[in-house]
Amino acid sequence: MPADYTTTPVIEARSLTKYFGHVVALDRCDFEVYAGEILAIIGDNGAGKSTLIKALCGALQPDSGQIFLEGKPVHFRSPMDARNAGIETVYQNLAVSPALNITENLFLGREVLRPGFLGRVLRMIDRKTMRTQSEEFMKSLKFRIQDMNVSVESLSGGQRQGVAVARSAAFARKVIIMDEPTAALGVKESRMVLDLIREIRDRGLPVILISHNMPHVFELADRVHIQRLGRRLAIIDPKQYSMSDAVALMTGAKTLANAEQV
Repeated sequence: MPADYTTTPVIEARSLTKYFGHVVALDRCDFEVYAGEILAIIGDNGAGKSTLIKALCGALQPDSGQIFLEGKPVHFRSPMDARNAGIETVYQNLAVSPALNITENLFLGREVLRPGFLGRVLRMIDRKTMRTQSEEFMKSLKFRIQDMNVSVESLSGGQRQGVAVARSAAFARKVIIMDEPTAALGVKESRMVLDLIREIRDRGLPVILISHNMPHVFELADRVHIQRLGRRLAIIDPKQYSMSDAVALMTGAKTLANAEQV
């Protein structure tokens, strides 16, 4: 589903500011992502990328500014607030439980209970329903796993990352935030994760991608948000600019006089 940039953004931030003591991590930062797009965020170390993402997913609260979800102001006090609003985050360190199988990881914290007395009173888990739903969802994402009952610790690094991504896609209703999803992965494993991200985008769910891997950014992203010194410097179309242009902008070697904001 191609993005429609004339509609209301799924998530929008205006003039976000965050201080850590005397350090300005976010300086009146603006941001928006639309349905049906992969928006990459790039920037040099200390540019405020992580702080921006933590504000969007409720991990920290900005000192000033406003976040909007589908045009309505929101105040996330915790990551659970953001999750309840339909925002899922996949972190670089993989929040998966290696000893559990794939189905159990997908439904971790969201287990389906058996109907009636068994679920309502005895709190018994409906493993059959969870396994069936897991298989259907993985198939819809074209995720290549033969057995949903295998433990995650037996999977490759790329497959583990894929489970974390798929879990977020299964429950995200508004947007998925991915922090360095291909870090420390080999070429083949990275390719699997990149294909999975495309499948999610093609289902109409926007993806916010934070990555230092510029080839992956320029391969995947529909737009690239360049963060510098706590603010959004520019948004560029990766089809119109090169990787060297993007690096020059984020490091300050090139100014906005040399690159239009899109």
